[in-house]
Amino acid sequence: MTSRVAIIGTGITEFGELWDESFRSLITKAGTEAINDSRLEGDEIEALYVGSMSPGLFSGQEHVSSLVADHAGLKGVPATRVEAACSSGALALREAYLSIKSGEMDYVIAGGVEKMTDIPSNSATVALMGAGDQEWEAFKGATFPGLYALMATRHMYEYGTTLEQISQVSVKSHENAALNPKAQFRFKVSLEDVMNSTPVADPLRLLHCSPITDGAAAVVLASEEKAREICDNPIWINASSCSTDTIALHDREYVSRTDAATRAAGKAYRRAGIKPQDVDFAEVHDCFSIAEIMAIESLGFCKLGEGGRFTEEGETSLSGSIPINTSGGLKGKGHPVGATGIAQAVEAVAQLRGEAGKRQVEKAKIGLTHNVGGSGGTCVIHILSGDLK
Repeated sequence: MTSRVAIIGTGITEFGELWDESFRSLITKAGTEAINDSRLEGDEIEALYVGSMSPGLFSGQEHVSSLVADHAGLKGVPATRVEAACSSGALALREAYLSIKSGEMDYVIAGGVEKMTDIPSNSATVALMGAGDQEWEAFKGATFPGLYALMATRHMYEYGTTLEQISQVSVKSHENAALNPKAQFRFKVSLEDVMNSTPVADPLRLLHCSPITDGAAAVVLASEEKAREICDNPIWINASSCSTDTIALHDREYVSRTDAATRAAGKAYRRAGIKPQDVDFAEVHDCFSIAEIMAIESLGFCKLGEGGRFTEEGETSLSGSIPINTSGGLKGKGHPVGATGIAQAVEAVAQLRGEAGKRQVEKAKIGLTHNVGGSGGTCVIHILSGDLK
């Protein structure tokens, strides 16, 4: 078993409504960029894991593992598609990490991709609801805006969280996205813009919701021995953890929190040998703005029920005590569901390398990524760092 696993290369496309790009062109661009960044040759890659939630419904394409290997110039390399709804990307990263951690391989690439805009928005809504319980949620008319609206309503009732506090998440996310050249929404919004935007599912408005997005991202992983040989600044995956919960929201003991994230975070902190206060920044799953508030509570960055106030006080801003979603998050950067978990890792690597430009977190040493499937049925967490001194 190898001692540590590093990310030695990253690649990411622009996120948005990319009409001139296809599923295969997106993942090929991200993968090629990641391999070039790693300084490897394609024939050195020993395995490929690709996260994609629903390419059959979005693009009519299944068997994407073979497709990606073919068009990335990796024909003959073992390739596996990984699916865990919106956490497919992070789970692909975890599988790649485990394949190296086992000692079986030295160089592995993990990618994520989704092409979501080739079908009407109502069809995309149906595809996305595949991440929920088809019999007890989707068949009854539930959608993800509706499910997260229930979570928001309960959080507001139990803890006094306000619509203004939820809206402040969106304001902050757009501020960060405006500094990210790969983001879908590179513009700022005001608190009034968010609160007065079109109602979607009360209390959520349009500007509380992540968009339909095309995009891809990829990372190259290496064993410690190989990383030291080839890379001047390896970024170490200090912990990788995953937990699950009931797929249906109504079967959970608590609607206002995500217990899968709490359990996954606890395991990750123990494996990394750190505490929440040691984390310098985090990329969390803000598919809806209330989700970020629940995430920072589950991750231990603030106490349960205090996420709204913590956000309102600016603690999650770039200059706050724990910057959250420096990339713009799912809300501002975009959310091509299969790619999101990998894109979070790409942002974490950029921060830890000191390459994040105007959104750079000062003295960033330890980062965390938090990727959720559905309304919390799956949660995957990674903790990353450079060489700590």
